[in-house]
Amino acid sequence: MLRLMTAVARLRPLAAWRATRSRPRPGAAATRALRTSAEPFPNGAGSNYVDEMYCAWLENPGNVHESWDVIFRNAAAEAPPGAACQSPPSLGGPAVGSGPCVEKLVEDHLAVHSLIRAYQVRGHHVAKLDPLEISCVDFDDAPCAVGFQNVGLYGLAEADLDKAFRLPTTTFIGGSEGSLPLREIIRRLEAAYCQHVGVEFMFINDVEQCQWIRSKFETPGVMRFSLEEKRTLLARMVRSTRFEEFLQRKWSSEKRFGLEGCEALIPALKTLIDVSSQSGVESVVMGMSHRGRLNVLANVIRKELDQIFCQFDSKLEAADEGSGDVKYHLGMYHKRMNRVSDREVTMSLMANPSHLEAVDPVVQGKTKAEQFYCGDAEGKRVMSILIHGDAAFAGQGLVYETFHLSDLPSYTTHGTVHVVVNNQIGFTTDPRMARSSAYPTDVARVVNAPIFHVNADHPEAVMYVCKVAAEWRSTFHKDVVVDLVSYRRNGHNEIDEPMFTQPLMYKRIRRQKGVLQKFAEKLIGEGVVTAQAYEEEVATYDRICEEAYARSKDEKILHIKHWLDSPWPGFFTLEGQSKSMTCPPTGISEEELVHIGNIAASVPAEDFTIHGGLSRVLKGRANMVDQRVCDWALGEYMAFGSLLTEGIHVRLSGQDVERGTFSHRHHVLHDQNVDKRVCIPMNYVSPDQAPYTVCNSSLSEYGVLGFELGFAMASPNALVLWEAQFGDFHNTAQCIIDQFISCGQAKWVRQNGIVLLLPHGLEGMGPEHSSARPERFLQMCNDDPDVFPTLSADLAVQQLHDCNWIVVNCSSPANYFHVLRRQMLLPFRKPLIVFTPKSLLRHPEAKSSFDDMLPDTHFKRLIPDGAADPAKVKRVVFCSGKIYYELIRERGNRGLQEEVAVVRVEQLSPFPFDLVKAETNRYAKADLVWCQEEHKNQGYYDYVKPRLRTTVGHARPIWYAGRDPAAAPSTGNKATHLAELQRLMDAAFSDRV
Repeated sequence: MLRLMTAVARLRPLAAWRATRSRPRPGAAATRALRTSAEPFPNGAGSNYVDEMYCAWLENPGNVHESWDVIFRNAAAEAPPGAACQSPPSLGGPAVGSGPCVEKLVEDHLAVHSLIRAYQVRGHHVAKLDPLEISCVDFDDAPCAVGFQNVGLYGLAEADLDKAFRLPTTTFIGGSEGSLPLREIIRRLEAAYCQHVGVEFMFINDVEQCQWIRSKFETPGVMRFSLEEKRTLLARMVRSTRFEEFLQRKWSSEKRFGLEGCEALIPALKTLIDVSSQSGVESVVMGMSHRGRLNVLANVIRKELDQIFCQFDSKLEAADEGSGDVKYHLGMYHKRMNRVSDREVTMSLMANPSHLEAVDPVVQGKTKAEQFYCGDAEGKRVMSILIHGDAAFAGQGLVYETFHLSDLPSYTTHGTVHVVVNNQIGFTTDPRMARSSAYPTDVARVVNAPIFHVNADHPEAVMYVCKVAAEWRSTFHKDVVVDLVSYRRNGHNEIDEPMFTQPLMYKRIRRQKGVLQKFAEKLIGEGVVTAQAYEEEVATYDRICEEAYARSKDEKILHIKHWLDSPWPGFFTLEGQSKSMTCPPTGISEEELVHIGNIAASVPAEDFTIHGGLSRVLKGRANMVDQRVCDWALGEYMAFGSLLTEGIHVRLSGQDVERGTFSHRHHVLHDQNVDKRVCIPMNYVSPDQAPYTVCNSSLSEYGVLGFELGFAMASPNALVLWEAQFGDFHNTAQCIIDQFISCGQAKWVRQNGIVLLLPHGLEGMGPEHSSARPERFLQMCNDDPDVFPTLSADLAVQQLHDCNWIVVNCSSPANYFHVLRRQMLLPFRKPLIVFTPKSLLRHPEAKSSFDDMLPDTHFKRLIPDGAADPAKVKRVVFCSGKIYYELIRERGNRGLQEEVAVVRVEQLSPFPFDLVKAETNRYAKADLVWCQEEHKNQGYYDYVKPRLRTTVGHARPIWYAGRDPAAAPSTGNKATHLAELQRLMDAAFSDRV
């Protein structure tokens, strides 16, 4: 009896009866008849119960207990207050006034209703989730009462255990039965919610979704498996476990971040893929950190074992493909037949750095792109799976940022399955020191994602939970979390000693029997497999590993390209090389310029009312087209529009990009009279154009930049741009820049053509709205400052091919137009960093003629001073960006047009050595000055100076004109800013620099 009443003893009711509801319900007549001063009756949840009984009675009086039949018949007959609630009639006796009130019976039913809800809400508190039985989950803020005496909280007693109670519609424990004895109700609730699965879902505010989850876990007999399913599960557990044991035997002192303690992850992932494939999924994009990665590569992605084993060979020579990465960071792409669904499934495991969770938005972006390109508008063909660690899932803010992209129109992937490998420890840190929430998965509640906790030492429970998770995603296209509560048998890595910091936990782990052994013994005991069959299964996989190990010794060279996670079929040669080393001219015809310009100046939608101020903007664009010039916004429009007509998808994302931070772009027009009605003129350029996507992002840099990087990975035939609100804010996404963008190709042989638009310029707006920190990007450039390149006809393209990324600061709309088009016309892909202007967006001189954008024109890496006479020039001022306009204005004010030449370096990296040398030779006797508005320890100076010196063979000094070194990028005082600018100009034009 005591065991049967476990939940009653340990679970408190969720709340007292709620206040009376004012709106009428189907059972309002019956409820009013019961709600009298003489007959106090519980309301809220109680009235819900009365409603249920009344609806059932209306359908068929035989559906309810006879006492309810009496109540409703009396109420329908308008019995006076106090007379409706009567005992059932005796044979031939009158109905009204013939016995005691049945109020106790009603209250008992309501108590059972409350008990059922308590299990649904808090059953996971007492579920047996921890394989170690030490429970790192702390519920001190919501204690569960222990002891049979607490059954009184529900108004129930032991005598009620064998009474039958009608079940509410909010539970499925009855199966085909409408009522059950209380004893059986409790037994079934404990089986559903208090065994090896804990279900968190009652916070979800969708009734249909809650009912769906209840049906999956409460329906009797749902967690049953066929003999074949059990044997398949055993085989997968054998592969998962024996793989780790093989690595441990062969390389006991190597770091591999094994899966021991959570071997169930492999059958969990395979179940997710099996069920998803059966529902129509054709491609699965996965991301995970290092723990268990090799096992996932081997047994889920099915990477060749010999290719994995050879990674442990310290004598293996690296191919000339980049710097490479450690084996537990590498990715993989593989297409194979799924045996369960008998359908082909493409699986991609994304390469990632050690920065935990950094790969999350990258996976989501690649998934979104694949869905976009195959027309999968509902996420039925492409899905993502993210594998997390418990400490990182709770501790890394990027998880929250990624979750908040999950339901945004331009970012949703229509549901992600999150699998948490919950080792109940983070390196050496206990959960009580690592998070403030009870579970590491509580962050998922913000998007109403159901959370399924499961004891990872019970593979059948794991398999069932993953089946439900995949079905949830297929049904509702929402995120879902599977929390594999497990342990880490070794330390953080295989050579780490965990007993230093978790002695008691690891004493328990040392005594813990392996999950494969326990599961095999269970199935043998059930007669599912014989001991001999199990041993043969183990021996077979061991032999596979040994044979692969023997083959791995034949490998002499490590090819990183064999680990590519995002191939681009047809873009490269079969050897993975660029098909050419030339770039065609990036100009377009005047007819096309005019056409795109007219689209930019129009409202293509009919009966569409735009803002009056925007009408002036469009009129100004039309005037520029008539005058054959363009400003910055129109130049961008020309680049995007022309690429779209060539079939190249353009996607622009970031904070406020639709209008533009500085109100210059206006790519999305809003009807002033109809809410949410918009027009995107860029999608009206040509009938057969590629689609244009422009989307305001959430207020996130880290997550959104990672997302766009992933989007750009899916195809080389798309211009994907991320614009920072101000360039200063990109450092919130520094991890994506440092670990993925700057070195992604070197580490993982993975090209990417993402474009970063970073508004930059010191204009007196303070230290947080001035600098995109160009010095940081230039510091990470891989060109050698001390080596002057061999001059050749294809030097410009060869430099681009060899660099890790391209850094530009354009000073004209035409050059901005060209660099965007060049990004897609190159025969390879490199990240492009563009320091974009702010004040130049409306600067009267920052306009370009159509002549600079016509066929046979191209991007100018350096723009010389065309008006200067070399024989008269005494000083050459090299600069980059908007400072050029301030320099020429100051030069004009001082009357130094003949004595000072101002040369613009538009492409900073790769450095245009050849063009700079031509300029220094042209002005052979002039002083050479580098001028910048940034402080001396910032900006471009430290990058440019050694390259200028190499260009002139260290034969001429390079002078500096700019602000002094400083800690902050800019002053916050306007007067100080102007004074600094004046001193800068004095230095640039004075006799002494």
